[in-house]
Amino acid sequence: MTTLPIAPDPGVRERPGVRPVGRTPGRADGRADGRAPVSAEDLRIAGIVPLSTVDWPGKLAATVFCQGCPWRCTYCHNTAILDATAPGTASFADLEALLARRRGLLDAVVFSGGEATMQHALIPAAQRVREAGFAVGLHTGGAFPTRLSGLLGITADGQRTHAPLLDWVGFDVKAAPTGYDDLVGRANAWERAHRSLEMLLASGVEHELRMTVTPALLDQVTQVVGAVSRAGGRALVLQQARPDGAAEDFAAQLTALKDWPARFAEVAEQARTAGERCGVEVSSRAG
Repeated sequence: MTTLPIAPDPGVRERPGVRPVGRTPGRADGRADGRAPVSAEDLRIAGIVPLSTVDWPGKLAATVFCQGCPWRCTYCHNTAILDATAPGTASFADLEALLARRRGLLDAVVFSGGEATMQHALIPAAQRVREAGFAVGLHTGGAFPTRLSGLLGITADGQRTHAPLLDWVGFDVKAAPTGYDDLVGRANAWERAHRSLEMLLASGVEHELRMTVTPALLDQVTQVVGAVSRAGGRALVLQQARPDGAAEDFAAQLTALKDWPARFAEVAEQARTAGERCGVEVSSRAG
């Protein structure tokens, strides 16, 4: 990443910044090289927050930011780690050393990004973290439903194949179905996200569905509530977009909107009303 905030090792990050904890680069491609199967050591890690209270509500977690993402959301707060070809700045060994030091102090590890499911090595990495005695969480937009299927332990049609490797998933519902491609800059994005969402809801894994609301997405919020309802979701958290950490143009536009908190609050109330009609409990978080 470019300029990264450094979290004091014993401190608590109230925002998900990134702290590189080692300088051993990961593999450039995160895949098997033909001579050995992909392993946890292949995970390309852009940085690690050693202690977070916000990345898994109710848990004390170390947050691992995985390199690479296929989507280019306009409001992204981690633009420096989107390049899938960039090497990591920390190794899986760094994560294991952190967990060894924090045993009894941390509850869990959350894999975030970027898009963590972009890397094949996420599956063995999640297995290793579970074997070390920590719960495993994931932040995802659902861009890779096949890999998410392996993490959830179910097939695309909801059949259980093995025990899930995940204990909790924070799933980002990006936009209304018709707005996905424009927001993320890729075709067929909603189809992928929808398959992932349906699998998550069928898996029984604890989760939080959330939407980051920007000024450009205000008119899509009630449509997202409807899409969540049709998929079988029963709760949605609306997150107010904030300028810190975002691309300069987006941050400047958001900062210039002096009534942005009021506009967000208004649409959140409209969404709550829409949710009451279709069985979705809508809550909100201010920026």
